[in-house]
Amino acid sequence: MKRYCQTLTLADDAQAVEAYIEAHRHVWPEIKEGIRSVGITDMQIYRHGRSLFMIVDTVDNFDWEKDNARLATLPRQAEWEAYVARFQGCDPSAPSTDKWQLMEQIFGL
Repeated sequence: MKRYCQTLTLADDAQAVEAYIEAHRHVWPEIKEGIRSVGITDMQIYRHGRSLFMIVDTVDNFDWEKDNARLATLPRQAEWEAYVARFQGCDPSAPSTDKWQLMEQIFGL
């Protein structure tokens, strides 16, 4: 298993933050299927204020760039990205891999 951690800051708007949370209570089935189909075995998002932290667990042979590029081409993925981009505090036209910033692990037990 590989693990990737990412961060993103939501827009400075309480209604946008709540809308983002609500969207993730009802993630479209095609999005979940697509995520799994590229080798992502688990994905979790945590929030503190406007700051988000995502944990992505994948199969061993997952290639971050190649498999995320493939994910971007799957059904409804672009539509989902455009939908949630309205709530994110970044360039809405940027790909997901630019919005979500990979984090460097600095400690492990």
